[in-house]
Amino acid sequence: MSHNTIRTEATDPMCLGADEIRVLLTDAPWSRFAVMGDSIAKGIGDPSPGYETSSWADRVAAGLKAVRPNVSYLNTGRMGATSAQVLDEQLQTVLDFEPDLVHITFGGNDLWLPDADLDAMARNIETAFASVQRSGAQISTIALADVFIDRRMQPMRDRISHLNDVTRGLAAKYDAVLVDLWEHPLRLRPDLMSADQIHFTMSGYAVVASEMVRALHDRLARLAQQAPLY
Repeated sequence: MSHNTIRTEATDPMCLGADEIRVLLTDAPWSRFAVMGDSIAKGIGDPSPGYETSSWADRVAAGLKAVRPNVSYLNTGRMGATSAQVLDEQLQTVLDFEPDLVHITFGGNDLWLPDADLDAMARNIETAFASVQRSGAQISTIALADVFIDRRMQPMRDRISHLNDVTRGLAAKYDAVLVDLWEHPLRLRPDLMSADQIHFTMSGYAVVASEMVRALHDRLARLAQQAPLY
């Protein structure tokens, strides 16, 4: 698609259509989907012309409901929440919801603190992963995109890279479904970022939702291959 072509959700090659999502999630067993974390978990961002104003998590929930109409959905994500606040304010609420699929994304707000304690951040994220795993729910998570082109943002880029390393390590340890956006071509789109230069626009979240659906489908396919034959 040329740079002069007006892209919409219907023509975006990175976005799945509703029918494609239904096919990929046809065998999804989850009926209680919870999302916890910060503004990325919540899906805060500016509208995008030609795209539905809907967060990535809301889109995934809609995809799950399309194949299982009885799916329940809870999103406790809050803009500005630090890792300690997520544990204090959200974790028990999510566990009380008794979900079977939980998305965990937080830690970024810790990185903006002048006295950021990266070790404490990592411990807090692992506490969430471990608690959710003990509940029996499948975990999903995201490694953030490399959108820090300006050299002045290099210190934050290094911190985000560290957060991603923590996320990848925990995803492997707790068998979480991981969508790794660090080198995703989405990051190169000039209309990706909201005016605050922190959050994706809705067009970006549409792609994130599609990648999460693909990742969940891949997990289901892997589990099907591992299932015993009788």
